[in-house]
Amino acid sequence: MGANEFRFFLSCDINSPVTFRIEKLDGNLPVKKSTDSEFVSIAEEKKPELYIECALYIDGAPFGLPMRTRLKTTGPPYCWNELITLSSKYRDLTAHSQLAITVWDVSCGKTEGLIGGATVLLFNSKGQMKSGKQKLRLWQGKEADGSYPTSTPGKVPRHERGELERLEKLMNKYERGQIQSIEWLDRLMLKSLDKIKEQESFKHGSSHLFVVIDFCSFEHRVVFQESGANLFITAPIGSTNEFVTVWDTELGKTNPSENKQLKLARSLDRGIIDRDLKPSNIERKSIQRVLKYPPTRTLSGDERQLLWKFRFSLMSEKRALTKFLRCVEWSDVQEAKQAVQLMYKWEMIDVCDALELLSPLFESEEVRAYAVSVLERADDEELQCYLLQLVQALRFERSDRSSLSQFLVQRALQNVELASFLRWYVAVELHDHVYAKRFYSTYELLEENMIKLPPGANGEDGYKLWQSLVRQTEVTAQLCSITREVRNVRGNTQKKIEKLRQLLGGLLSELTYFEEPIRSPLTPSVIIKGIVAGESTLFKSQMHPLRLTFRTEDEGSCKIIFKKGDDLRQDQLVVQMVWLMDRLLKLENLDLCLTPYKVLATGHDEGMLEFIPSRSLAQILSEHRSITSYLQKFHPDEHAPFGITATCLDTFIKSCAGYSVITYILGIGDRHLDNLLLTDDGRLFHVDFAFILGRDPKPFPPPMKLCKEMVEAMGGAESQYYTRFKSYCCEAYNILRKSSNLILNLFHLMAGSTIPDIASDPEKGILKLQEKFRLDMDDEACIHFFQDLINESVSALFPQMVETIHRWAQYWR
Repeated sequence: MGANEFRFFLSCDINSPVTFRIEKLDGNLPVKKSTDSEFVSIAEEKKPELYIECALYIDGAPFGLPMRTRLKTTGPPYCWNELITLSSKYRDLTAHSQLAITVWDVSCGKTEGLIGGATVLLFNSKGQMKSGKQKLRLWQGKEADGSYPTSTPGKVPRHERGELERLEKLMNKYERGQIQSIEWLDRLMLKSLDKIKEQESFKHGSSHLFVVIDFCSFEHRVVFQESGANLFITAPIGSTNEFVTVWDTELGKTNPSENKQLKLARSLDRGIIDRDLKPSNIERKSIQRVLKYPPTRTLSGDERQLLWKFRFSLMSEKRALTKFLRCVEWSDVQEAKQAVQLMYKWEMIDVCDALELLSPLFESEEVRAYAVSVLERADDEELQCYLLQLVQALRFERSDRSSLSQFLVQRALQNVELASFLRWYVAVELHDHVYAKRFYSTYELLEENMIKLPPGANGEDGYKLWQSLVRQTEVTAQLCSITREVRNVRGNTQKKIEKLRQLLGGLLSELTYFEEPIRSPLTPSVIIKGIVAGESTLFKSQMHPLRLTFRTEDEGSCKIIFKKGDDLRQDQLVVQMVWLMDRLLKLENLDLCLTPYKVLATGHDEGMLEFIPSRSLAQILSEHRSITSYLQKFHPDEHAPFGITATCLDTFIKSCAGYSVITYILGIGDRHLDNLLLTDDGRLFHVDFAFILGRDPKPFPPPMKLCKEMVEAMGGAESQYYTRFKSYCCEAYNILRKSSNLILNLFHLMAGSTIPDIASDPEKGILKLQEKFRLDMDDEACIHFFQDLINESVSALFPQMVETIHRWAQYWR
């Protein structure tokens, strides 16, 4: 960005509520005695109980409800540091919007004591929104005046400003990053600033009171513009010879003349002519090129017009429907009506394409209802593959009890596994304060319908089934409590394990034998009766996750890991993708021996994982020196290559190939030998997915985590087994590329979720994912591309260095 360039956001485009932070009240607080009108020190009176009232005024009139801080009794200074969120949004503001701040003291008895008030404009004289810290001088004994112009301005008059005000203004710029930070100079500056504050305070006394508030800061400046305005002028243009870069606020907006031409071309009268139109060879090639676009790509005006023009001839091409619906001007009632009629006559689309119609790009209720009708064709296994994303898609619906919500509930009533997972996926989202009502409505709908179900073949009616699912939540709450108590135990791991077993078998003995058997949250088809305290333990790590053994109804057992303190929603998403990709590969008769272990987030910082008996590569290499030696111990064969049975070796090679491809596509980061696990039968798999979509805490990460020990276990880079590994990789990569639209659609439905690596920048994350599929290449070119990636990863030197550092860190932890 050039020195004279000015990038900004328009206030009318910001759909967020007005937010700011009340920091503190500076100065000694004067009060009135009840006997006379003289001001005395607060020390002579009752202990003050202060709160601040904040009200928004637009053009001199109150707008929205006023907000109050909590009571504060300790001071001076009186520090709140409280975030205030108003009901009004930035887009609702005008150029003369003001914030009225009034300080009250409730320690006076029945009547509240007025301390003072101040008013501040939200936009400066240049039309730019104020940001950062603002120090407002209170008008003592006056309530903040919201009229325009105000009688209680918080801004210190220019003639009264001294050195301190000038420095505080510079300090505000420094805190917002507008002044470069130099560490050694900053320390000297802050010391000098404290001295100047003391001198000014001593010189002028402390007769004034100041409220310090901190306005929200955005990535760029926010400039005022009314919604729907076409022109914004900040100030008269001066007569200078300098070039000034001005950003056109109309850039990207609709051209009225072009819009008129499009309306004429799309009028109902044209439908009679368009019905018989057939594309030429050149136009047909252009249409086929557009149909191959990924769902993330925006269509140009010419491309949209081309698809609309030949809409009737494309109705037999099911791939074209989603692209056609993106061409429709849904604000035009007649055009929208025509599009919906054509949609129902179109060739039925596939389920994976129906997911695209549930993305935030499509707001039409008819289109979303049509997508749901297509989803009805999916069987339970396929629906479970998409269930997590379909729950997230409820955010984009127009109503709380939409057709999607009702569809999910109806399918859940027919399958207990779907019901259990739907309940958990919805329950976890109840913490989202923006969409809590939407998710609670679906939760309520599921409960209402389930308790009405008649008894099934096993005699369990809907009410008992619902109670069984609710008891899952009660068990997880007890496990959270136990985890906290175990963490608080001082001493080594063995003492913590003893405490765990004591809690499971003693004080909380109801966990040893449940009053009523419940369905396992991870595998609802399995009925569990209690926890085997003697076989339960915990892992030696910071969060001390529990490894619990549950008794099952068929007198067997199942082991799960329970974590408290980690957000497992991201792991849940990644493992779901591994499960989906494993299914896609098997449909093409390619079984790569993957291990999509079960993960269920039961909250934003808790959840369960299926326990798979295995060991980390770090532990294996430490004890056995090589992967080959470890596998020889369990599957020896003197006559086979490397002394390992052919089945075990092939399982190892296939699983290495599968996870190499999947971790590359999903951009899994922070791979080290402690989160690569190996089972006794040779299946390698990954765990702990704290970094996805290209994020990695390590410098210079290779495209894939393929360490030299893994290559050595295949016989080295020149062996036939390593060549087989590369062949599996390329085959799997090309199979998954065929389903790129499905995977991209699923991630697009996650765009509104609060999962950290997606919420930070959903659009960027999806584009990174799209890049990994290399949709610009054919299958043959991709084989060469992927082989180069493998060679690059194997020959990378930096990862080996970081691996050694990580081992040291693990050893000393």
